[in-house]
Amino acid sequence: MHSWSLAILAGVLVAFGTVSRRLHGTVITPAIFFVTAGLIAGSEVLGWFDLEVESTPIRLLAEATLTLVLFADASRIELGPLRREYAMPARLLGIGLPLTIVLGAAFAVGLINELTLAEAVILAIVLAPTDAALGQAVVTDRRLPSRIRQGLNVESGLNDGICVPLLFIALAVAEAEAGTVTDTHAVELVLEAIGYGILGGVIAGALGAMLVRLATRRGLIEPVWLQILTVGSAALAYGLAAPLGGSGFIAAFVGGFVFGALRRRAGGEVTHLLDQSGELLNGATFIVFGAVILGPALADLTWQVALYAVLSLTVVRMLPVAVALIGTRARPPTVAYLGWFGPRGLASIVFAVILVEDADLPHTQPILLAIVFAIGLSVFAHGISAQPLTDRYARWYKAHPRPPSMESVATHEHPVRWARGDGAEPR
Repeated sequence: MHSWSLAILAGVLVAFGTVSRRLHGTVITPAIFFVTAGLIAGSEVLGWFDLEVESTPIRLLAEATLTLVLFADASRIELGPLRREYAMPARLLGIGLPLTIVLGAAFAVGLINELTLAEAVILAIVLAPTDAALGQAVVTDRRLPSRIRQGLNVESGLNDGICVPLLFIALAVAEAEAGTVTDTHAVELVLEAIGYGILGGVIAGALGAMLVRLATRRGLIEPVWLQILTVGSAALAYGLAAPLGGSGFIAAFVGGFVFGALRRRAGGEVTHLLDQSGELLNGATFIVFGAVILGPALADLTWQVALYAVLSLTVVRMLPVAVALIGTRARPPTVAYLGWFGPRGLASIVFAVILVEDADLPHTQPILLAIVFAIGLSVFAHGISAQPLTDRYARWYKAHPRPPSMESVATHEHPVRWARGDGAEPR
């Protein structure tokens, strides 16, 4: 990385950290702060960043960030409570997510004419995962019904891991159709990516959990190294899968799931460093996104791509959510709230970097433009609207004389990704 680029990146992170408590609860979310800073420092304004989207540092940053986030999110899945409260997440993931991909692909084919069907599916998959970090108030404000908050929280934590294998399958199909790889080779790539990814994740997750339980039970490990052990388990999952041709992201997600399931809270809270490292890299990724990816892409924006991005954040998200909630007796404000807050963020950024680096598709450029503009639009639209719409929805819920039956069901509080540094109780 160019020396000034590193200094600017670090400076922006330090600047946000200095005022983070004051900005908490305002419309200036971390993602808005970082992307805006990146846009200003990037090549289209001040020109202080000397990086290209195809550069190795950006690839490493993106992969490390998503690896930690996938491992952390999967490790928080608590199977017991989830089995009892599966209705909302199951509907959003089992009905809403597939419908989002189908509808997103249909709009892509209709609006971006040069895309093949397989390429349209790739675009839809990349923009399907949600990132609750772009609107933290949505899943942390305790004035909201816990069932709504936790439904969005669990959905955000799981859908990026679910979309990883779907993306690899769609990429293999698209490259086979384009003739860049043979059908046999495409199948081999998919089987290796998924198979070795699962294998690496199971080994790393089981080994990490076993060592945590053993080391804490016998008093072998210092507390700080307990935190490092967890981060090392995430890195190990990626490191085992990638050299074999497996997906490090699948490995990280599977590894986190196995680690969380087998650890059974041995050693107390062991994910502080994992969470903090993920937050640090997440912030750096959004700065780079604004400086290196979003800024240059705006010059090539077309009305078709812009319209697709708008539809992706509205109709493509909101209609499937409405369908998924049929039969739940959810009130219209709840359906609208759940439908609107499907922000696109980190996973979509990393998927875009993968497309740039690895995909050999005939129409990569319009796909990337649509992804980048949708993420940029989501950062600001969802970030700015999170607190005001949360306040409005909370007032509606509080003012209801008899709490609606669907919304009033209390659910288990699954941990959220972010740790607050203001001494308040985690929400």
